Amino acid sequence: MTQIPLKELVPQEELMASGHLACPGCGGSLAMRLVLKTLGPKTIVTLPACCWTIVAGPWPQSSLGVPLFHTAFETAASAASGIRVSLDMKGDTETTVVAWAGDGGTFDIGLQALSGAAERNEDILYVCYDNEAYMNTGVQRSGATPPAARTATTPAVGPEPGNRFGQGKDLPAIAMAHRIPYVATATVADLRDLEAKVEYAMTLRGARYLHVLVPCPLGWGTPAGETIRLARLAAESGLFPVFEAEHGEVTGARPIRRPVAVEDYLRPQTRYRHLFEPVRRDDVIAALQAEADRNIARFGLVPEGATS
Repeated sequence: MTQIPLKELVPQEELMASGHLACPGCGGSLAMRLVLKTLGPKTIVTLPACCWTIVAGPWPQSSLGVPLFHTAFETAASAASGIRVSLDMKGDTETTVVAWAGDGGTFDIGLQALSGAAERNEDILYVCYDNEAYMNTGVQRSGATPPAARTATTPAVGPEPGNRFGQGKDLPAIAMAHRIPYVATATVADLRDLEAKVEYAMTLRGARYLHVLVPCPLGWGTPAGETIRLARLAAESGLFPVFEAEHGEVTGARPIRRPVAVEDYLRPQTRYRHLFEPVRRDDVIAALQAEADRNIARFGLVPEGATS
């Protein structure tokens, strides 16, 4: 089969300017760029307080080539719902309304509004760009922060250093519990997969939830050039399962063709350094590996014969 270059598969029109204010290596800016390119210019974005509030640029400037509404921290989904109703009243069924929020504004502060929009099956696309902490305000723990990760509020001290096990939320599962038309996860390591999921979401009506893992060099303690590799390792280790669901039922999962040990994903990140020095914490590493193994079994992520 003839291999088509990736650049020919991805839409060419740019709807995000190069002068944005993201940090070097920001996974969130990569996700926004591709999602907007896929959606096209007939898009309206609601944006609560998050890194992207800064990245977009100071009012009245904007690095996005589509209408952008800055909202209160907790209201991305409800503001998007209101805009959708207004467009429908005008007879505009072509413009896509996107609520774009980080994990803090999704897992925690904006959860009620998101749940309400999902329960009403509002015709919006909600995108959570998940960098696993409140990165914009100093890397504090969020409901998306994984176990054992060091943040400003979960220091690497005591017998259980980093974020405690048993905390946080499985937001894709919560979205699935609302039985909305579409829920999917993706990473910035597989742009074709992300693009395909956005395209498919736009063939549906009703509430759609897309959860994108976006490594943060600042909060994860990694070089700017490692963002794509880390996102890939998160998926290949099984810690971040990549799947799709419709009306509450899983319909497909992205197989792991080259499985890697969880340690390969943890070791490059300084937020997990305390697991390897000054004393190696095999018990914590094993617990994280067990979480990955559960994801692999639940979603059938490793085909027979796949080896690391």
